Amino acid sequence: MWSYIPHTREDKEKMCKALGIASIDELFDDIPKKVRMKGDYDIPGPMTEDELIVHMQELAGKNSHLDSHACFLGAGVYDHFVPSVIDAMASRGEFYTAYTPYQPEISQGTLQAIFEYQSMICELTGMYVSNASMYDGASSFAESAFMACVATKREKVLCSRSVNPEYRMVLKTYAHFRGVQVEEFGYKDGQVDVDDLKSKLNEEIAAVMVQSPNFFGVIEDVASIAELAHSKGALLITSADPISLAILEAPGRLGADIVTGEGQALGNQPSFGGPHFGFLAATEKLLRRMPGRIVGQTVDTEGRRGFVLTLQAREQHIRRERATSNICTNQSLCALMGAVYMATMGKEGLKEVAKLCYNKSHYAMEKLVKEGFKRAFDAPFFKEFVVISPKPVNELNEKLLKQGFIGGYDLSKHYPEIDKGWLIAVTERRTKDEIDGFASAAGGEVR
Repeated sequence: MWSYIPHTREDKEKMCKALGIASIDELFDDIPKKVRMKGDYDIPGPMTEDELIVHMQELAGKNSHLDSHACFLGAGVYDHFVPSVIDAMASRGEFYTAYTPYQPEISQGTLQAIFEYQSMICELTGMYVSNASMYDGASSFAESAFMACVATKREKVLCSRSVNPEYRMVLKTYAHFRGVQVEEFGYKDGQVDVDDLKSKLNEEIAAVMVQSPNFFGVIEDVASIAELAHSKGALLITSADPISLAILEAPGRLGADIVTGEGQALGNQPSFGGPHFGFLAATEKLLRRMPGRIVGQTVDTEGRRGFVLTLQAREQHIRRERATSNICTNQSLCALMGAVYMATMGKEGLKEVAKLCYNKSHYAMEKLVKEGFKRAFDAPFFKEFVVISPKPVNELNEKLLKQGFIGGYDLSKHYPEIDKGWLIAVTERRTKDEIDGFASAAGGEVR
């Protein structure tokens, strides 16, 4: 069996002859001998395919994973059910190997898939237009701030501390190099602290940025926040869980000007944190400010329905300094999986998933409270909630892992003021037996 690069000795001799060298070693003559590797690498030799499969299975068997452990960890990435049709569709060569659809005459299938994705995102968010997707929820959130700054001709945004900490870090990193000021306002009982927001909101603010459900899983009063923002001429940017939008009112109908979010919950596996995709949708007024790609519907010279990339105000098409964004691509395959998921589930299916998440998470919270945990906030929540643990969260999670449970997120990493705060996520995949077992095991560890 050949090594990883399947070149025979004869192949190598032919290549050396073509290059006019006697051996491959001559290619490295410019590298001083004293810094070159001497001897062989201390790695195992080659294996047959059968041996390699067994070896990889043994290595994989050492991992704790979502098929072996019941997962109650969320914090931005969730263990939702992914129908098998999604992988079947996404692995088709027409989609899996497709590149950027710059030539519409040979890319109609890819373009139509993206157009359908955009249409469904608009329905979920209640917005006028969606782009073809972004890298992830964090980048879509950050890019929306720049849209607001350009639209309002202001250079400062207010962001809630109840927004995912990773999103806020990405926002600050992006803003640093764009000359945009980011100021944060607090939360009270898990929701936006309206008084703090009012004290910092003025005519210099381009946008108020919130998340609903927020990082604590709490549902924000989007309509009231939108009214406040608009009273000072600022835009409202909301990051949303797409599953929640199947039963909660669309942010666009509550006054949001831009709606962003992480699309992983829509048919994408957790996959160690990525790749996933971010969605971004906005009002008609902001159409020409949107980053990334937009697919539009049109007709050809014979009046037949067709699709093209449109309104391409990115750096690939105009001068860099005039571009709406320097993001020149999108997560089209992941977004395709999101589109297949939404089409497969349909409106009623999405509602059912959302209701299961809501009901099961509330059941889990009640069980944990009975086991000695204290609810951190009284505000309404969707599929995540915070409880206060009687013992350090990291110790609790370590012990639960040995019992077959992936525990919740330790909030002390980013919210030290929430001492022993434990963020629990419950999706439709969790069974009553798993929730009961998790609560019982957690209670046993803290008593």
